[in-house]
Amino acid sequence: MRKRSVAGASARAALAALALLPASAGLTQTVTQTVAQTVAPAASGLSPRHAREIARDAYVYAYPAVLMEIARRVMTNVERPEGLRSPMNQIAHARAFPDAAFTDLPRPTADTLLSRMHLDVSKEPMIVSLPDAGGRYYLLSLVDQWSEVFASRGRRTGTGAQTFAVVGPRWQGRLPSGVSAIRSPTAVAVLTGRIQVEGKGDLAAAHKFQGAIKAVPLGQYGRAYKPPKGRIDPQQDMSAPVEQVERMDAGAFFALFAEAMKENPPHPGDSPMLARLKRIGIEPGRAFALSAAPSEVRHALAAAPAEALKLIEAAFARSGTLANGWRSHLMAMGTYGTDYLQRAAMAYAGLGAATPDDTVFATAFADGNGQPLNGEAGYVLHFGKDQLPPVRALWSLTLYDTAQRLASNPTRRHVIGARDKLWFNDDGSLDLHIGPESPGSDKAANWLPAPGGPFTLTLRLYWPKPEVLKGTWVPPSLRPRDESVGSRALR
Repeated sequence: MRKRSVAGASARAALAALALLPASAGLTQTVTQTVAQTVAPAASGLSPRHAREIARDAYVYAYPAVLMEIARRVMTNVERPEGLRSPMNQIAHARAFPDAAFTDLPRPTADTLLSRMHLDVSKEPMIVSLPDAGGRYYLLSLVDQWSEVFASRGRRTGTGAQTFAVVGPRWQGRLPSGVSAIRSPTAVAVLTGRIQVEGKGDLAAAHKFQGAIKAVPLGQYGRAYKPPKGRIDPQQDMSAPVEQVERMDAGAFFALFAEAMKENPPHPGDSPMLARLKRIGIEPGRAFALSAAPSEVRHALAAAPAEALKLIEAAFARSGTLANGWRSHLMAMGTYGTDYLQRAAMAYAGLGAATPDDTVFATAFADGNGQPLNGEAGYVLHFGKDQLPPVRALWSLTLYDTAQRLASNPTRRHVIGARDKLWFNDDGSLDLHIGPESPGSDKAANWLPAPGGPFTLTLRLYWPKPEVLKGTWVPPSLRPRDESVGSRALR
């Protein structure tokens, strides 16, 4: 594995062990312990220890907004839509599933076709038209610049044709008849569509549905509209956004954060945190230069990235409820309130994650015996007949390497799940085989290839049933592959 920059490499070495520990309020304590204090605006009175605490918490608070901005710059740095990249206010449709070369987003979804658009609604609304899905499952999420979901549309809310306008936080005006308004808390937002595909034979129909999704500025609504060419910045770093943020020094990070806040106001409940930020010279609407800060603040901010990134990565490894070796994320997904560490952790591992009503994901760092997952071993994930993932839509199991990318393998298979023709045992149970070598031709349909080293798994449940949301159903533990699996029958 290529060595990651800043704090990433050292923190990731302990992720599997951390994932097995109970969740602790200690990780979030530094973010929330002083938010209720009334503080003076001057930074000069801060002790070095207090300045360092505020700086670390400021980095955690700012991380999603900075990561969202870097991802926006990468994914809009094109003249025309291509793959999942497109100019601002233009939709890009992925016509195929991502592969191991995809680096734009951490832990990418590889079980549904994606459509994506970065919106700028600072000057006027964008009007989005969705066709009748004819019962096809899809999920469309709208995410603000702080990585929080503020609206969703899809099978759960109704798949009939509809038209709505995404309006900015300060926009006032009238919309055309029949167009409802969805107000974005920030001037910049992201629309992400996830569209179910029932095998290769369904691709053409899924592409047709994607092509019928339209987005135009309010001023062009009802007219023949040709989107303008995007402007390419040849100096833009096009590497993985998560890794770009890890490489940023404190000066660049906090300057970009201050710039992003000018058009993307903090949420109303963030006032206590904003009072703390003011003590180190960071205020919404004002530029920030590290060189102009008092010495104790400069030193504290310079130390913040390494300290905060360790907290963020560890928080992801310990997030959710631990059962059978899986961490299921049922709370604080998509909307986080003042749990800034959880928000940063989810941005780090799943930028733009949907809310649990729409999607629940469980992550495995270790097997049922507590041993970190490693391709040198083989695993079986056994679902009893009455223990199959309880969903109203679909479920999938995706394998990632330690850099949060789809792990390369000769078969190019990165995900397995409900859309596949799986072999079921005679008693109706299901065995999925995870390992570097095929378990044999009779089990190949149920094989998810693994790399020769460490990896992690994510089980995604789309439109989960109540037993998932209540926590009464949990994924079974991974067990050694050499245990008997019984005979199989295709279903």
